[in-house]
Amino acid sequence: MFLESFKITAQAMAQIAILGFLGYFLVKIKLLSEEALRALSRLVISVIFPVLIFTQLIKKFSFSLYPDWWIYPLISIAIMGAGFLLGGALSTFVSGAERKNQFLSLVAFQNSGYLPLALVAALLRGPQLDTMLIYLFLVLLGFDLVMWSFGVYILAHEKTGRFHFGSLFSPPVIANIASLSMIALGLNSFVPGVVLKPLEMVAGCTLPLAMFIVGGNIALIRLEQVDRLSIVLISLAKLIIMPAAGLALVFWLNAPELIGLMVIMQLAMPSATSCSVIIRYSNKEDILVSQGVFFTHILSLITIPVFLSLYFSLRMVK
Repeated sequence: MFLESFKITAQAMAQIAILGFLGYFLVKIKLLSEEALRALSRLVISVIFPVLIFTQLIKKFSFSLYPDWWIYPLISIAIMGAGFLLGGALSTFVSGAERKNQFLSLVAFQNSGYLPLALVAALLRGPQLDTMLIYLFLVLLGFDLVMWSFGVYILAHEKTGRFHFGSLFSPPVIANIASLSMIALGLNSFVPGVVLKPLEMVAGCTLPLAMFIVGGNIALIRLEQVDRLSIVLISLAKLIIMPAAGLALVFWLNAPELIGLMVIMQLAMPSATSCSVIIRYSNKEDILVSQGVFFTHILSLITIPVFLSLYFSLRMVK
C-alpha cells in the first residue's frame, strides 16, 4: 500500500517539479529576467490568484456546506504557531539575532499556497478537488494575515518600522473576504455566467504560472557559504518533525480524510518562498533565507511523497 501511494504522490511531485524546472531554466538562460519574474509575481499575486479564489468560492462555497469555515484560518495560524515554537527551541543552536530571525521564519512559514494547490490538482479529482481547494483558500486567509504582517516584521523590521494595519490586506486576503461577504449577502447568485467564464479562464493560468514563479525564484537564489548546521536543523524541523507530529495528531483526533490530508500537506511543505521575496525587497542581508528555501524545496521532493504515502496507507489500514 505504501509503495502504491508513494508512486502516485511521487508522480504528482514530478509533474510539479517539471513546471518549477521550466521556470528555473527560463531564468537561468535569461529568457525570463529578474524584472520580468518580479512583474509576473505581481500579476499572479495581485490578479490571477485572487481571481482563482473568487471564482472557486463564488461557485462552490456556501456557509451551509462549510459551517465550520472559520476553523481553517485558525488551523493555519496554529501550524505557524507550532513552527514558531519548534523554531524557537532549535534557534538556541543558532548564533546572531538576524540569523535567529531568519531561522525562525524558515521553520514557521511554509509554502502554503502555490505548491499545495499544484499538488492537490495533480492528486485529486471532482468533488474532492473542489472541497480541498476551498480548504486551502481558507487556510491561506490565516497564512497571509500572519505572513504579510508578523512575518514581514520579523524579517525586515528595521526597514519597515512600525506595524501597519493595511499590510494585513493582501490581494488574496481581499479576494477571500470579498467573496465570503458576497456569499453571506446572497450576491454571488447575481454574478452572470458571461462574467464568470472569462474569469475562470484567467484563473486556469494560476497553477502553471505559480510553479514557474517558484522555480524562477529558486534560480535567483545565490548559494554562497552554506550554514550546514542551520540547514540540517531547518530541514529536520520543517520536513520531518512537523509532518511526523501531524500524522500522529490527525490519527489521534480521527480527523476526516480530506482535513487530515490538508493538515499533513501543510505541515510537510518546504519553507515559504515569500521569505526570500521579503528579504530581497527589503534590502536586508540574506544570511540564511535563500539557503533554507533552496534546500527545503529540493529535499521536499522526497519527503512530501513519503509523508503523504504514509498518510494514505495508514488511512487504508485504519
